[in-house]
Amino acid sequence: MQVIARIRNGFPEKFGVPRQSGIVNTTEAQIVFEPVYRNPDAVRGLEEFSHIWLLWVFSEAVREGWSPMVRPPRLGGNQRVGVFATRSPFRPNEIGLSSVRLTKIEYHKELGPVLHVTGADLIDGTPILDIKPYVPFVDSHPDAEGGFADRHKNDGLEVRFPEEWKKGMEEQTAETICALLAQDPRPGYQADQSRIYGMQYEGYEIRFQVEGKLLTVCEVRKI
Repeated sequence: MQVIARIRNGFPEKFGVPRQSGIVNTTEAQIVFEPVYRNPDAVRGLEEFSHIWLLWVFSEAVREGWSPMVRPPRLGGNQRVGVFATRSPFRPNEIGLSSVRLTKIEYHKELGPVLHVTGADLIDGTPILDIKPYVPFVDSHPDAEGGFADRHKNDGLEVRFPEEWKKGMEEQTAETICALLAQDPRPGYQADQSRIYGMQYEGYEIRFQVEGKLLTVCEVRKI
């Protein structure tokens, strides 16, 4: 397999990244092709599609061996299910699959075609193996059943983001941070109400605490 591109966005680390693509649609990213693939002909016609599939590598989760069972965070981190019944990064081949919205294709003299996307669930620098158009009449299944994922799709937190910590921050960035925090980025097995967590996004470090279903931002620092 050859790495054809890498994603560039505001997530320097795994903590805080949406658990699935499309959950937070306001996150923006750019897909920059590797030099050998910066040929505009390779994306000719792609602008006609609103969404694309990304096949990528869990580059931060590569390890030797694999386990047939994993502990999904949405099940509290304690219940085990088969690895092929999850999207866990710890699998025989560390390949991820995400559908994202393609907002535009920008052409650069040095970088070639750069794809602008929203809703990605990848950290900055993630290697991408392939890009395919999302075709609604074959890729969308409205009657599909989502197993335990459906039962937990509405799990989330109420977010209190005091105005004092939004000073100097763009409104869209603040809204995106709220959406990310509402997804509860904590590990499924942690529920310590006294613990202060921290995540990074778009050059900010956001520190927060969670009590019950209420998440409170207690500090924001520009990195």
